[in-house]
Amino acid sequence: MKLGVLKTGRPPKPAIPQFGTYPDMFMALLGRDAYDWRVYAADEGEYPAAPEDCDAYIVTGSAAGVYEADPWIGRLLDFLRSAKGRAKLVGVCFGHQAMAQAFGGEVMKSPKGWGIGAHAYRVVRHEPWMDDATTIRLPASHQDQVVEKPPGADVILASDFTPFAGLAWRDQPAISIQPHPEFEPAYAAALIEARRGKVYADEAADRALETLRAPDDRARVRGWIKAFLAT
Repeated sequence: MKLGVLKTGRPPKPAIPQFGTYPDMFMALLGRDAYDWRVYAADEGEYPAAPEDCDAYIVTGSAAGVYEADPWIGRLLDFLRSAKGRAKLVGVCFGHQAMAQAFGGEVMKSPKGWGIGAHAYRVVRHEPWMDDATTIRLPASHQDQVVEKPPGADVILASDFTPFAGLAWRDQPAISIQPHPEFEPAYAAALIEARRGKVYADEAADRALETLRAPDDRARVRGWIKAFLAT
């Protein structure tokens, strides 16, 4: 399978030597040898010639907001719409929000503030590519949220903090989630430390770091994504 990664952002520069870029994280999660990987710097205007150039695309996280006026964001939304039904789509964090925005949902900066650390989510709908888990825990790092789901999408993951944490589309082969299965706990912790005192207060950072000590479900969600790509 040719699996494209639409890169829409990058980790803090000091973290890249240890943890790699966002495409690197997805390759580590899903297996570097499991797919024919192609990376496109969407945030720099790089795209495949046509959606059919890859069988599926993963849209990464980003510090940007999908509602911002940067031209590259508009081009990304246009590409996602053009890829509908022509390639499978997997969105994570910003990618989740971009897919919702592109296909008729709504995203905004949430008044709830930042969601950081490991969050628990209820599985509210089981898809054929999922196992029988009823809850999952994954690292999260976001302030923007999907606040209105797109037509044709069903909610599969939810929490009180993030009611639209996971979506599966009925009118195309596409899934998206707000949390980060590709984030190792150590990277999630490094990201918190990089933003401590700048983006959120020490107390919030300390609470979030404590949540990352418990086991998470990155391996389970990796299996979900691989099973979805294999269908």
